[in-house]
Amino acid sequence: MADKKTLRLKYKKLREELSEESIEAMSLQIANQALKLPIWDKTYYHIFLPILAKKEVNTEYLLHILQGKDKSIVVSKADFNTGEMKNFLLQENTVLKTSEYGIPEPVSGIEISPEMIEVVFVPLLAYDKRGHRIGYGKGFYDRFLKRCNSEAIFVGLSFFDPEPEIFFEALDVPLNFCVIPKEIFDFQNCR
Repeated sequence: MADKKTLRLKYKKLREELSEESIEAMSLQIANQALKLPIWDKTYYHIFLPILAKKEVNTEYLLHILQGKDKSIVVSKADFNTGEMKNFLLQENTVLKTSEYGIPEPVSGIEISPEMIEVVFVPLLAYDKRGHRIGYGKGFYDRFLKRCNSEAIFVGLSFFDPEPEIFFEALDVPLNFCVIPKEIFDFQNCR
């Protein structure tokens, strides 16, 4: 079982090798796969806005699907002093500004409590066959996911297949699903 540091380096390198064209094509495939998830009867969906420099999944395609289905879309603003994320309703007049960390974030808006959020699309670097994920190591998403409704559904988005097993810590919050370009992994019966 590889340690988190090794896996972070591995997946950062794999992402760096992806072309812009392949990122766009795979991001569109991921959005189309996501349409098969059993999540579309919900109201509040949290989505991450990609850090382009880190070659994350482009969630713009998923954003269009959510808008087309008239869902309430929630985006975050990270506070690096507290390690917490505040969540805001994404509206037509929401002003987004790229933070010093390269994260597109709302400047202000209507704050939404994590307990109201029903589905969270989760960024990640790596994940395993049981739904354990590795992010960038700051713990923002683990803290945020713990504050969500106990019925909330957590959906990872990745360009890559799962690792066999990742070291899992008590603070880590597992995924319910992970969507990759060619398939969906369902982890609900893996624990």
